[in-house]
Amino acid sequence: MPVPYRVLRTDGETATVAHGEQVREVSLLLLSDTVAVGDYVLVQIGDFAAERVDAEAAEEALSLLREFA
Repeated sequence: MPVPYRVLRTDGETATVAHGEQVREVSLLLLSDTVAVGDYVLVQIGDFAAERVDAEAAEEALSLLREFA
């Protein structure tokens, strides 16, 4: 299941994203949308951002994940 990560930094075709304590570099090549610092993206296996999601939907998903953790 893809997890929402918050964009910390963008650098052309890559971004530094975070989910809790986990920080990673992901490719933005699969996205048709432009992302900016503070946006949320869904990250899939292979370190690719699969889609940009709005902040409200991302926060809801993260809240549910915390409930089950």
